[in-house]
Amino acid sequence: MARRTRPSFTKRQKEMARQQRQQDKDARRLELRRQKTERQPSTTDATDPEIEGIRPGPQPPPAWMELPQRKS
Repeated sequence: MARRTRPSFTKRQKEMARQQRQQDKDARRLELRRQKTERQPSTTDATDPEIEGIRPGPQPPPAWMELPQRKS
């Protein structure tokens, strides 16, 4: 019966390929993490334009709901 030749060589090649893929993944993760930190806005006091000017508590009615003022 013939035996397969050099099983340890193919095993080593597969292991080296696996390690290379893992290193590529790690490098890609680090790059994405670096890009994410650069992309985030650094201002903490930025306000949302939709809620700007709103104060806690009951809000005054909008201008279109206000009743006209009577002259007395």
